Amino acid sequence: MHKIAALAAVSFFLFLLWIIFLADTGTPSVFFDLARSLPYGDKLGHFGLFGLFTVLCNAACRHAAFTLGGLPLYRGSVLVAAFALGEELTQIFFPQRTLDAGDLLADLAGILLGAVVSHCLSRRFSFRKS
Repeated sequence: MHKIAALAAVSFFLFLLWIIFLADTGTPSVFFDLARSLPYGDKLGHFGLFGLFTVLCNAACRHAAFTLGGLPLYRGSVLVAAFALGEELTQIFFPQRTLDAGDLLADLAGILLGAVVSHCLSRRFSFRKS
């Protein structure tokens, strides 16, 4: 099961990198058209993409966690949050992109929901090392 989760997380990461590349280069995409056609579509896209990526990364990391200031954190969630922050901050280097606090908040909300879903999954299913 762990290998499948790791493959899914890596595959989704590559998909995200492709989407980011398209956005950075200003290349049109059906995904961007869809986001523009929905109310708050861009924010919903950020929320969903980073939420799903968080669930996949937490599963790939076997729901490993650590405590920071008494707060338990999943390693996968922290990695996704760092990636999201880095990706949002790099947008200042691309003229066709805009650094948007709303996008970052949508990313973080998706990551938080993904962590909650991961917690529920880890309690529901046994994730033993294999």
